Amino acid sequence: MTSDTPARSANIFDVARLAGVSHQTVSRVINDLPNVRPATRARVEHAIAQLRYSPSPAARALVTRRTRTIGLITPGVSDYGPTSTAMHFNFAARAARYSVDMVSLLDSDPASIRQIVESLLRQRVDALVVVVVDGSVLETIRSLELGIPLVAAAASEHTSRTLVSIDQYNGARSAVNHLVASGHRRVAHIAGPPRSPDAIERIRGWRDELAAHRLEVVEPSHGDWSAASGYRLGIDLDLAGGDAVFCANDHMAVGLFSALRERGLRVPDDISVVGYDDVPEAAYAYPPLTTVRQDFAGLGELIMQRVLLAVEQPDDESVAAPLPTQLIVRGSTRPAAG
Repeated sequence: MTSDTPARSANIFDVARLAGVSHQTVSRVINDLPNVRPATRARVEHAIAQLRYSPSPAARALVTRRTRTIGLITPGVSDYGPTSTAMHFNFAARAARYSVDMVSLLDSDPASIRQIVESLLRQRVDALVVVVVDGSVLETIRSLELGIPLVAAAASEHTSRTLVSIDQYNGARSAVNHLVASGHRRVAHIAGPPRSPDAIERIRGWRDELAAHRLEVVEPSHGDWSAASGYRLGIDLDLAGGDAVFCANDHMAVGLFSALRERGLRVPDDISVVGYDDVPEAAYAYPPLTTVRQDFAGLGELIMQRVLLAVEQPDDESVAAPLPTQLIVRGSTRPAAG
């Protein structure tokens, strides 16, 4: 006599019994975690194949208390740096077999931040990642009771086990050093927004490099990362013959190019200009832009490495050194006249 009742699907405990291991060991094999002997792993994988066991995400979360999902909070802007960082982090998470729930933060007020964080926590994400362009956002998130690891991509002069960054400070110093070595004695700075951690570190590097050469430091002008703000500030920027300008990103440098042309100044004949980021268009500007290249792919991978450490080895106290930058010299700088 046959039964119309469908056969029960195998579960994790069936696999454990067949393989002769605990269900926790099966979970470690399923989630590709370390500390499982090769012979044990092979036995579990054979049992999984024999029983045709296919764990659902819900089943994995039930046993491991993890969903293999990461909440990613990005700024509500399309700037090259944050967008590239988020993209490469997604690639790195996928390679580690994690999924990412990404939310763009349009408002930086505490209520909006709290609402986004709570929505991600309700989805039982294993960790939170924040790409920081406004320092107040990170401060607000850190003040909340998360109960899960938080990894932030934010420049800082201080290191931390869950803070990752590209070395904005020394990147800025390399840009200014290039200009000083070319004979420029006055280097103006068009900086990013005052609350941007990256902008703050680039200002610090610019100041310290000028001070190291005992050169004048004037107050920086603050833009908003856009070419329009570089143009607007460039129209009124106090410049003297033989000066140079260090722009905190490439888009503002391109805007500055237009302003200088309107003022009858030539780059680099009259004014040398250095940008930051090395956006794809930088090599095709006129003249091609000298800039500081950032390793956004490396940053995305580093964020994921810190997430894995925070989730799987919470007692690990190691810190991640900032990633180095690279000065790319092109046609927008030249030795100062005389």
